[in-house]
Amino acid sequence: MPASSAVTVLGLGPMGRALAGAFLAAGLRTTVWNRTPGKDGELLARGAIGARSAAEAVGASELVVVCVVNYDASDAVLRQDAVTGALKGRTVVNLTADTPARARDTAAWAAAHGIRYLDGAIMTPATTIGAPDAVFLHSGPEDLYREHRPVLDVLGGTHTHLGEDIGRAAAYDVALLDIFWTAMSGYAHALAVARAEGITARELAPFAQGIGAILPPLFDELASDVDDGTYFGELNPITSAVSSMAHIVEASESHGIDAGVMRAAEGQARRVIGLGHGTDGFIRVAELLGHRSQAG
Repeated sequence: MPASSAVTVLGLGPMGRALAGAFLAAGLRTTVWNRTPGKDGELLARGAIGARSAAEAVGASELVVVCVVNYDASDAVLRQDAVTGALKGRTVVNLTADTPARARDTAAWAAAHGIRYLDGAIMTPATTIGAPDAVFLHSGPEDLYREHRPVLDVLGGTHTHLGEDIGRAAAYDVALLDIFWTAMSGYAHALAVARAEGITARELAPFAQGIGAILPPLFDELASDVDDGTYFGELNPITSAVSSMAHIVEASESHGIDAGVMRAAEGQARRVIGLGHGTDGFIRVAELLGHRSQAG
C-alpha cells in the first residue's frame, strides 16, 4: 500500500468517480464529496466515506485530489474560507483541466495560504483509470510529486512529471487537446462532405483511418522542422497544400456546407506564401502563428 493510506476526492463526475474507484481498489481510505448530491452511491457501497461538506472532506486526508469541470468550479470549492483553512498544510493535486494561466494563479493562491499544490492533466478517458492505458501529466515541485507518487501510481498507467513550472501540465493538455479537437472537427466536416456526395460514414471510415495512420510519423518529422527552423517542403510544398485546401472549400460550399475552418487554414497558408515561403512545407504556419502571438 502507498505510504499515505488516505485520500480525498473532490468532484464525482465520470472521471472523479473513476479516480475514487481506483483509490478504493488499491485499499486506500477514500473520502468523497461532490457539489451535487447523489453521485457517490456506488462508491459508498464499495467502502468510500461520504463527507457532508467540502471542508469535512478536505479534513479527512493529507492528500486531496480535485477533478471538476474547470478552474471556475475548483475555485468555487477550494476558495471557500472553511475549505481554505482546512487545506492549510495539506497537498492538493488538481487534475481539473483549464489553462496554464489558471494553474499558475491557483498555485500562487495555494502558496499564499500554506497549501502544497501540484497541477496535473489526465490525457485518457475515464475508462482507462486504474489500467495500464491511463496517461497522467504532472507539474509543480518535484519533491512534492515524489512524495505522493506512490498514491498517484495506483491510478494506473503512465505518470510523467514535466517540471517545476506549475502551468506546464496544463500547457501540454491544451496543446494536445488542440490536436484532438481540430482533428475531430475535420472528421465531422469530412463526413458531412462525404455524405453530400453520397458516401456514408461507414464507407469513408476505413480510408479515414488510413489518413490518420500517416500522421504519427509526420508529427515527429515536423516537430524537428519546427525546432530546427528547416520547414522542408520539397516533397509537398505549401503551394500544393493551398491547392488541395481550395478544392475542399469549393466542394464543401457547393453543397452549402460551412467551410470556415478550412478557409482559415487556407488563409494562414496563403499568408506564408505571401511572405515568400512558398517552397516550404505547411508546418511553416506554426512560425507564422507564433510570430502573431509574440506581436500581440
